[in-house]
Amino acid sequence: MKKEKVVRIFNLSEDVWPFIREMGSDSERMAEITENASLADRDLFTEAKESELTFICPRPIDPDFVEYFKEMFHVKDLTILNPKNHSGKICEDILEDKKILNKLVEIANGANKLTLVSYSASSYFLKLVRKLKKMGLTIYTPITPEDKSSWTVNFYGSKSGFRQFAQVSSATEPDFKMPDGVICSGIFDTAKIAANKYIKEDGVVIKTNKGHSGAGVLIYRKDDLPKTFRACERAIRKDLKKDTYWSKFPIVVESLIKSDAKIGGGFPNAEFIIRKNGSIELLYFCGMRVNKKGIFMGVEIGESALPKRIAARIVDTGYYIGEQYAKDGYRGYFDIDFIAGKDGEIYANESNVRLTGGTHVYRTAQELFGSDFMRKTYVLSHNSYNIPLGKNYSFPLLIKKLKPVLFDRKRKEGVVIASASLLAQNKLAYIIFGVNKRSALAIESEMEKLIND
Repeated sequence: MKKEKVVRIFNLSEDVWPFIREMGSDSERMAEITENASLADRDLFTEAKESELTFICPRPIDPDFVEYFKEMFHVKDLTILNPKNHSGKICEDILEDKKILNKLVEIANGANKLTLVSYSASSYFLKLVRKLKKMGLTIYTPITPEDKSSWTVNFYGSKSGFRQFAQVSSATEPDFKMPDGVICSGIFDTAKIAANKYIKEDGVVIKTNKGHSGAGVLIYRKDDLPKTFRACERAIRKDLKKDTYWSKFPIVVESLIKSDAKIGGGFPNAEFIIRKNGSIELLYFCGMRVNKKGIFMGVEIGESALPKRIAARIVDTGYYIGEQYAKDGYRGYFDIDFIAGKDGEIYANESNVRLTGGTHVYRTAQELFGSDFMRKTYVLSHNSYNIPLGKNYSFPLLIKKLKPVLFDRKRKEGVVIASASLLAQNKLAYIIFGVNKRSALAIESEMEKLIND
């Protein structure tokens, strides 16, 4: 009997392709594309609920990791396909690969419905969907906006678009506040505006329109820059000249908010999904784990991860924002990053209009603990833990090393390894489940001891 078939495409680089295209050199661009491709195996966890899955990603996944994933989630049938070309624009690579196209036709012909999902609803993904439909395939895209509404992905997912939205919305939704800032263009004016703000406030943040993994963000704190305007301006301009994307896209200059680490690590977050019918669903709220450079490292999820008052506020703000996204035709995942200021205010910082660095954590927790997992477990994740130099782990060796703390279904606690490919960069992606925060942190500490031993 025919049934629904799910095909997932990992197209992370496509989401930030204009940014990648404007990076300073060919080597930098390829390094970024390669780094993004290494996150593909982690993306598998977003489909942990699927017992049968076809996964298309830029490069092969460690076979030992595939077996680990299948056993963890009782996956019966997992097919992994890699286009012969790896340009960074994987949907274009798929269109040029006859074997993969033929496989998609085969899957579609053997199913009542072929569901196609992706990391991001990029223009390249939408083009692939159109081409497949022209080939006569019946394609269902439940988390993708229609062509006429595809502008919402880049507009609301950009720093300038989200800020414009906030400025228009402030009168009707007083809780929707952002750090004081302006949208500007050109590195000369940007340097002047940023220097003025830095001298007045002892800090400033400069963001390109749509950066990635910390790239495209400059954070200047007290004593980082000269005190005089001209010297400060020159120093900022020098930094902006290092990468061509600063001169290509809108730039946001905003106040540096001193965060209150006692509230979700200083960076609360809420993630939602807008269904095909326009309904909005809260997936989870969390505290984000962010380093001093402003780089997102992971999440902390649980009923007690945020004070109830803060959780209620960011969820209400998220629903307000989601209503506008849905009205404009966006469909799919989105989140809102907030800053909990030491001044007692909660600031919306930016919105990711795609899957996020916490989606795979949410889906894993949901599969292992059920829809009410936030009451049953406390979750910690890290997407890029630095393994000490000299400790070179293969995936089987890592499994052996961490055996005492690996997730156990009976105890409902332990470490889930979320990637094997990152080990080549001496990095570890993991998810930890504990009965409470104290237990989760203790497991994380024990894991670190084992890795360093």
